[in-house]
Amino acid sequence: MHYQDERNHGCRVSDAWTYRGLKTVVMENELLRIVVLADKGADILELLHKPTDVDFLWRSPWGVRDPSKFVATTGSPVGMWLDFYEGGWQTVFPAGGFPATLGGAELGLHADANLAPWDCVIVDDTPDVVSIRCSIRTARLPFYFEKTLTLSTGSPVLEVDEFVVNEGRETVPCVWGEHIALGAPTLSGDSVIDLPGGTLINHPDIGDANARLKPDFRGPWPWTEDKDGNRVDLSKVPPPSIEAYDMSYITDMPEGWYGLTNLSTGVGVGVVFPKDVFEYLWYWQSLGGGYGYPWYGRTYNVGLEPFTSFANDGLGSAIENGTALNMEPGQRVDASVKVVAYTDAHRGVESISPGGDVAKRS
Repeated sequence: MHYQDERNHGCRVSDAWTYRGLKTVVMENELLRIVVLADKGADILELLHKPTDVDFLWRSPWGVRDPSKFVATTGSPVGMWLDFYEGGWQTVFPAGGFPATLGGAELGLHADANLAPWDCVIVDDTPDVVSIRCSIRTARLPFYFEKTLTLSTGSPVLEVDEFVVNEGRETVPCVWGEHIALGAPTLSGDSVIDLPGGTLINHPDIGDANARLKPDFRGPWPWTEDKDGNRVDLSKVPPPSIEAYDMSYITDMPEGWYGLTNLSTGVGVGVVFPKDVFEYLWYWQSLGGGYGYPWYGRTYNVGLEPFTSFANDGLGSAIENGTALNMEPGQRVDASVKVVAYTDAHRGVESISPGGDVAKRS
């Protein structure tokens, strides 16, 4: 028996799919196809621009693993997350960054909503608009999280409307981030990152043998320094031959948006986010230099990730430095994130409006 209408034009959505054992939702319009792993964090696995056949999201070397069939060989709070990290786009909540303990609750790397199955239901299904609502109650902290993904006919914009509620009877701190990993072919040595400005901060310490940037350096975007004191323009993406691995952060942005553009092809992807909620843009630079576990030099990608808090050291660190999101009993926090695909931007972009309109640099 069929429970929804089927069509081959306009907007479409179906939750009657399984990918590698995981319930999967596929939604699309004339320009975009979005693949959501409902059974694994409601992660966005694919963000495909149909006219150019470009999927903007990066995929990890091992891809999607079914937790019911792959048994982790260690109880490491870092390794367990990485075992099932397929790349793509995760909602990181209620703890972003490395492991922490809060009120007796052990929280692993980027724990824990993106390791669990979410409830996903279709709420709009017409040729003009499709949307799905995904929700979860987190396992170790008393939060309810809900996000609605929407595509409209003829639009290159994916809308993601989200909110979190503290269902506990006490104030609970958390970290919320959108862990968006971008890769080839959009990412290359011909690519640039455009931002409206802000303060750039390198990670406070050297976290990798192949790190090239000076720890804790602060300055106006896009300029930073390497470990030898040389100026580095972080808006220009180096090729994988640089073999670097770093973490930086941008804050005090006048507007909440960024664009990653391949100047050679003119194809790019932009993300718009509320900077009053996501005060930090984490910039993970995995540029061929991640040696040893788990990458072994196999990865060329960047993460441009709106986050509430600073830095990647985990919830405990965010509490100590005062950037954790402190949720009062019953408090609700809303955010709307938009992702837009664009073409013919051979000089990059000047701005992206809150609605997702892209102003290309001439």
